[in-house]
Amino acid sequence: MKSYYIIVLIALVSLMASCTDVIEVDVPEGPIRLTIEASLDWEKGTAGNEQTILLSSSTTFYDNQMPSPVTGALVTVTNNDTGTIFNFEDQNDGRYTTANFIPVLENSYTLNVTHNGERYTGTETLFPVSDISEVFQSKEDGEDDEALEVNVSFQDPEGIENYYYLRFQSRNDMLPELFDIKDEFIDGNEATFYYEKTEDESNNIREFEPGDIVDIKLLGVSEDYYNYMQLLIEQFDSAGDPFSATPVALVGNCINLDDSSNAPYGYFRVTQMVQDTFTFE
Repeated sequence: MKSYYIIVLIALVSLMASCTDVIEVDVPEGPIRLTIEASLDWEKGTAGNEQTILLSSSTTFYDNQMPSPVTGALVTVTNNDTGTIFNFEDQNDGRYTTANFIPVLENSYTLNVTHNGERYTGTETLFPVSDISEVFQSKEDGEDDEALEVNVSFQDPEGIENYYYLRFQSRNDMLPELFDIKDEFIDGNEATFYYEKTEDESNNIREFEPGDIVDIKLLGVSEDYYNYMQLLIEQFDSAGDPFSATPVALVGNCINLDDSSNAPYGYFRVTQMVQDTFTFE
């Protein structure tokens, strides 16, 4: 009887092996689109006159090549309140630069890009940002009470609807930690946000250690950019989760005036920014 079971098991395994086929699935590839990285960030206390806009073409999902830089475009930014036009010069490597930009709080700015006979545009308003009042380390707020964490505090103005974008970049890591912040529950108060890294050997993530350096940026942003970043961070944090929604390419605030079906990727933002650097002890 035992021999009979063994023979049946061998037959089943052989049958399963013989029925194994390689199935090739055709994955649809979207069109190649213009990608606009137009982050005009004005660091508080500086002139903010030197700014760079990056243009590239998107790649297909399974393409291992880096996005190709876009050259030959015409790029301008207009202050809608004063009518001043700032020309961004083509550096022939996907970068378009100016040394004449003038940031003015509460003013509206419009980006205009002309490429391959099509016109792209987007509009943003420059909002102020609060100063960072304190940066310190602790072990109190995170998931692991033995792990180091960096804390950033700032005072939110009372009675004003504010939106913030907080970015932590450990110099040991390639990717930053991002926070989208609305002052709905912190209006008029000092707020503190922490960043802790939890040990994860499978993803080669280690906790902060004495001597580690973290670069910190706090930006005052528009409500539209806050909503955009909220979706972007949500998709990034849920990557690899089988129960999360299928990620999609996010469309920013730039539109194609000549072909609405060929909207660009990326975002045009104008922000005031404060930054700091923290070294763990």
